[in-house]
Amino acid sequence: MKFSIGDRIVLNRTGEEGFVTAYINEQMLEVEVGGTVFPVYLEDIDHPYMRWFTDKNKKKSSTPKEQLPIEKIAERRPRLAKGVYLSFLPVFKTDGMDEVADVLKVYLLNEMPQPIKYVYDVRLSQKSEFRHEGTLHAFGNVYLHSVSYADMNDQPRFHWQIADTVNTDLQTEEGILRIKPAKLFEHINDIQFNGGPTFSYLLIDDLVPKKKAEPVEQFVPPLRSQAINHVTTRTIEAAKYEVDLHIEALLDDRKGLTNADIVNIQMEALRHYLQLSIVHRQERMVVIHGLGKGRLKEEVHTILKQTPEVSRYKNEWSAKYGFGATEIFFKF
Repeated sequence: MKFSIGDRIVLNRTGEEGFVTAYINEQMLEVEVGGTVFPVYLEDIDHPYMRWFTDKNKKKSSTPKEQLPIEKIAERRPRLAKGVYLSFLPVFKTDGMDEVADVLKVYLLNEMPQPIKYVYDVRLSQKSEFRHEGTLHAFGNVYLHSVSYADMNDQPRFHWQIADTVNTDLQTEEGILRIKPAKLFEHINDIQFNGGPTFSYLLIDDLVPKKKAEPVEQFVPPLRSQAINHVTTRTIEAAKYEVDLHIEALLDDRKGLTNADIVNIQMEALRHYLQLSIVHRQERMVVIHGLGKGRLKEEVHTILKQTPEVSRYKNEWSAKYGFGATEIFFKF
């Protein structure tokens, strides 16, 4: 059954009516229903007059009550696993004999049973290109905006923040998504040759309770005049699972400190929390060092190589930290 842009349609499952806004491919269209724009498969929509004609005939039917029609169980496509996703829908254009990606339509998908608040910000060369915030109901999705395929070569950073709309005891999650050109090319090829309209990235799989503040002694950076080649371990202090080495997270005021002083303070903090993790026999720890020029990350990895209790460590992309953190695994 063919549709054209502007045609009225009806959703088979809900009976809601809308109209076609864009053609995606031979299997999918983009429609607007009740002010919301989203992609649908052709098999999930129908022309309204077909529904009107069917309903009219049903009213004329004299089927006895005891002969109720048996509902045909439709095979449902598998849903994404529980969580919140950023989903990208490529729209193709014809270039000669080939179909090439023109733009990517970006959607936020909430596959969790509770509504969420979100803040979304796309930055290119440290400049915000598009920002939006709002709420999204359970198992809902929202169209955010479109990004040209050419701009994706500049690796825009998709900043996101997600929180529960009601329960303030749940932690607000945030992170940065960046898609490398080679990975984007792989996604586009997979869609063209294997079907499927979109590719998605998991942002969070759930919202977790806030961590309770621990009444422990805080790390005190050493004075510049002190030697920075020792670690003082206080057994009353608890180990941390996550340690942020950015200097603003360690000091309230860094006036008068040289770059060398800052690195020394950061390394002292790393040794301090490494020792605490070892004393408490903690299985793993995450160290946030950021990206920058990579010097801080190299210093962190040098110390990890010199620590016998460190079994292994990895600096891989994650939804929460990007490439700006290293996960450490201990052995005892």
